[in-house]
Amino acid sequence: MQQAELYIGVMSGTSLDGIDVVAVDFSKQQPTLIASFNDQFPSELHELLHHIALNKALPISQIGYATTWLSQCYSDAINHMCDCAGFDKKDVQAIGCHGQTVQHHPQPPYPYSIQLNNPSLIAAQTQITTIADFRSKDLAYGGQGAPLVPAFHHALFGKSDETVVVLNIGGIANISILQADTPVSGYDTGPGNILLDSWINHCRQLPMDEDGRWALTGTIIPELLTALRHDDYFTQPAPKSTGREHFNLDWLQSHLNHQEKPEDVQATLLELTAITITEPLQNYPSGELLVCGGGAHNSALMKRLQNQLPNWQVLTTDEKGIHSDYMEAIAFAWLARQCLKGIAIDMPNISGASRASILGGIFQADPIIR
Repeated sequence: MQQAELYIGVMSGTSLDGIDVVAVDFSKQQPTLIASFNDQFPSELHELLHHIALNKALPISQIGYATTWLSQCYSDAINHMCDCAGFDKKDVQAIGCHGQTVQHHPQPPYPYSIQLNNPSLIAAQTQITTIADFRSKDLAYGGQGAPLVPAFHHALFGKSDETVVVLNIGGIANISILQADTPVSGYDTGPGNILLDSWINHCRQLPMDEDGRWALTGTIIPELLTALRHDDYFTQPAPKSTGREHFNLDWLQSHLNHQEKPEDVQATLLELTAITITEPLQNYPSGELLVCGGGAHNSALMKRLQNQLPNWQVLTTDEKGIHSDYMEAIAFAWLARQCLKGIAIDMPNISGASRASILGGIFQADPIIR
């Protein structure tokens, strides 16, 4: 019987909708999800992370406080999942923990990407080697440091003879373009759920527009849609990446005349997300669009994607055997594996880096004292 090759992946995305933890077995041809757990942020921590991500004026001590608290939450979620799953943590090779991105600025002369994370604390609390800081090496070689998941998508789905595009709709939407005999490429298309969530939270104090139901009660505002689409980011050539520091509630409100019906704004934001995802895909032969992330649950958005790509097959990754909610967490388990094995990730066509490199820093677990 083949021995399991266990890694843990941890992800908390731009949407700030909680912590995903997975245990994955890489001993077979396709990764096998062994266990998973989703935990919510404590409300005070959620608010603090939100303020930091929006670059609100805060004492630097608050950033340190948030980093330690967040890392403790990561550790608690990992330990809880391991206890519930009943496997021995000694059998886990490593944890891949990306941390919480609060600022992403890959432009010269001094590019940077900041993730709140204390991998030493996680390694100490879990007694499992922890791998973090996945973006810095790529930035050091002149890359965007993002997106990080296309190489994993290629490992999963890159064997098809037809065009396959993997679309992750988190706070920001990103695509991985997989074509036979062509290096994998990918980039952030722009807002995914971030504006939809921010607007409904602002107007109705709800965390999300479930199934896009509120958007469906509104009517698209053509003038607003045109104004939003004129943002310079959408015309930038790839490689490119973005985040909450660019697309946020302040950005949206700067385009409003405040006479619009709120539900019409929501309908327009849904269309903005759909158009900015599908427009670049018109340049490729039709194939499969495999959707993962929270946006895969928004049936109104999924219908808009299919309507705008009539010759494509629009599916969720669940239909290909990979849980759409945990794709990114599984990807960070895989990235941890590649780092621990010393395997370079081929990022030049994704991020614009000058060369492939080993991504991540290793924080060793200490020997157990008996």
